[in-house]
Amino acid sequence: MDYEKVLSNRAKTIKPSGIRKFFDLASQMEGVISLGVGEPDFTTPWAIREAAIYSIEKGRTFYTANRGLSELREEICKYYQRKFNVSYDPEKECIVTVGGSEGIDIAIRAIIDPGDEMIVLDPGYVAYTPGVELSEGIAVPITLRHEDQFKLTPDLLKAAITPKTKAILLNYPSNPTGGFMTKEDYAKIVPIIKESGIIVISDEIYGELSYEDQFCSIASFEEIKDQCIIINGFSKAFAMTGWRLGYVLSNPVLSKAMLKIHQYIIMSAPSPAQYGAIEGLKHCDDEVQQMRESYKARRNFCVKAFNDMGLETFKPQGAFYVFPCIKSTGLTSDEFCEKLLDDQKVACVPGTAFGPAGEGFIRVSYAYSIEELKVATEKIAKFVKKIKG
Repeated sequence: MDYEKVLSNRAKTIKPSGIRKFFDLASQMEGVISLGVGEPDFTTPWAIREAAIYSIEKGRTFYTANRGLSELREEICKYYQRKFNVSYDPEKECIVTVGGSEGIDIAIRAIIDPGDEMIVLDPGYVAYTPGVELSEGIAVPITLRHEDQFKLTPDLLKAAITPKTKAILLNYPSNPTGGFMTKEDYAKIVPIIKESGIIVISDEIYGELSYEDQFCSIASFEEIKDQCIIINGFSKAFAMTGWRLGYVLSNPVLSKAMLKIHQYIIMSAPSPAQYGAIEGLKHCDDEVQQMRESYKARRNFCVKAFNDMGLETFKPQGAFYVFPCIKSTGLTSDEFCEKLLDDQKVACVPGTAFGPAGEGFIRVSYAYSIEELKVATEKIAKFVKKIKG
């Protein structure tokens, strides 16, 4: 039987993740130092683990309500109020999801029909464009500029909006660039969003990992709040990647539509993870602050190290990635990463994994110890010196 004929066109034409290629190459080599994984190296705070363990011991392992545990939804909404000054109704405007990834998926599916355009940012996280394409929408990229530190500017947004534009997908602080939008930056594009009537899907998973400037949720602008779908979760700030827990906040109409999709594909997020997350939101601010300070120190080290070796790197204001420019080496992003892996056994991700605008850059995660980063950057510096002669 020719199983290729059984596959849908979407399954056959969707591109594999550009990140996976280098993970697979690195896994086949011994002694590789990987700077490619966007995963905290911290253990989930004990209070969260203890609450989850207790829930299992008490037999709380059944399905929860489709929207998630009511207490968790209440704590999520309290969290967004106290942290970002944005209020939501836990009964009608909050859905607990299986990671932020499910939240992005149901948000796109709830609003995109075949042929609708959704603006995505380039460079941008690898799952965004495929998510639009799987809903048979058209992903329209905005090429962000290094000289703007990969911020979304009013001129770029205006030029991208067409009569077919249904939505825009934002991600600040950004994966892969570490780009950041301040409240003042958002204020410049909010009138454009308001006038156009487009929906904003804002992936705010790295919101807690903001450094010099305080994070601003775009939903804090009351005039466009009802146009916003906020995606967030526990993976990054609370070091809970394997727990697979996220959430979506939006107006009641959008939330109801997303809930219908969520009901059929998921039922509910894992119960013990939900109980753990309640404890995290209530009592783990100090642990989050400690992790943030550690990431900030690592960021400062990496920015200096890459600039010292001649790879221009701006100082990101959020997330845990730097995005060095490697154009001075004369290599493409793929060539640089492949040769670096072969020569020094250090794995980074080529910027092109995140879109065409990533050419000439590499993504380096600093979610590793300073000791590991020192060894890795020394090896990269040695490689760059060899390449440049």
